[in-house]
Amino acid sequence: MPDRDYIDISRRISEKTAVWPGDTPFSRRWVMSIVDGAACNTSTITLSSHTGTHADAPLHFEEGAAGIDAVELGAYLGPCRVIHTRTRACVTTADLQDVVLERGMRLLLKTPEAPGDEEWKDDFAFISEEAAGALAKARLALVGIDTPSVDPMDSKTMDAHKILLAGGVAILESLDLSSVPEGNYELIALPLKIAGGDSSPVRAVLRPLKGEDEE
Repeated sequence: MPDRDYIDISRRISEKTAVWPGDTPFSRRWVMSIVDGAACNTSTITLSSHTGTHADAPLHFEEGAAGIDAVELGAYLGPCRVIHTRTRACVTTADLQDVVLERGMRLLLKTPEAPGDEEWKDDFAFISEEAAGALAKARLALVGIDTPSVDPMDSKTMDAHKILLAGGVAILESLDLSSVPEGNYELIALPLKIAGGDSSPVRAVLRPLKGEDEE
């Protein structure tokens, strides 16, 4: 484990950050600059609400549903389990067979070939409808994945999103789990309080539970 007592599982955001094709890329404009004689450095940033590591709100796929400012924050804060899935194309129920799914749990999925911060893959791993159904049926508090979406890139119906949101399961996407072993952690991944927001970037971190890294 790192020397610090937490693991940053957030994607780095910059002008090089990969975004969904056609979405708004990150950009920054310096409004004030110390080198130009200003008292401080101040910038304006432009980005999609789905840039980097982010939390989807129910509003993302259901008109009139809760925006990100109205979601229950408890879902994004508390004990969680990280598992490494085996299926390259998507997360299936077979990937979940060794996990005891319990109401209120938080589950983070490290897939075999997740893209990097500046890399886009059309064939990224997603969550199958059957697996999403199992997670929703178990009434998990949250599920997170290290790829851009819980649905495949070419999906027009966004079934996994809708199944999870209908089951009250909060969604985190584009996590960086590249250096995270399987195990139990404390998750902290709070979204911004954006009024009526469909999503929000988050700074997500894990803290090993006491005694977990000593096993």
